[in-house]
Amino acid sequence: MTEPSIIVDRVTSDAQGLEALATLRIRIFREWPYLYEGDAAHEEEYLRDFLASEHATLVRARIGEEPVGIATASPLAGQPDSLVAPLAAAGVDVARSFYFGESVLLPAYHGRGIGHLFFDAREGAAREAGADYAIFCGVVRGEDDPRRPADARDLAPFWRKRGYAPIEGALCDMSWKEIGGSEKVSHPMQFWMRAL
Repeated sequence: MTEPSIIVDRVTSDAQGLEALATLRIRIFREWPYLYEGDAAHEEEYLRDFLASEHATLVRARIGEEPVGIATASPLAGQPDSLVAPLAAAGVDVARSFYFGESVLLPAYHGRGIGHLFFDAREGAAREAGADYAIFCGVVRGEDDPRRPADARDLAPFWRKRGYAPIEGALCDMSWKEIGGSEKVSHPMQFWMRAL
């Protein structure tokens, strides 16, 4: 029996299954390294607001209409000051940069080149919008964190292969509730960048 085809496409309106995408985000972000305790209403509102932003790009991987992955990108200048300020302080040209939000995929679909397709689509959208740089951030977790699974994937080699490098000294903090927690916890996030 052949496996169903995975389609990677851009979502262009809120009519294209935001509820399913919100549910997918919660499911994937519950896993290491985020351990995020999500809220469906908040996630759907986030995605709707995101799609309303000029030049925003939301890329999904799907089998039929069932999403299995999602990636986002939009101009850095439109991001909150908590993201922009540390990058501006590090000398990043905010007006010429695109920010890549999440890039998440269900584990069963890892290793099929979808991560590369997500980056290709977002880098293409950034170039179309006139950006010269692509930037994202990843959560920093200690190597000795007892919650780290034995088979945890280190994504740094993949990011480096794509031409990204950490921006020395450029970190921000993001807060979210972790699984089982009742209060938001601050998490350090390392910025990575490449020229397009």
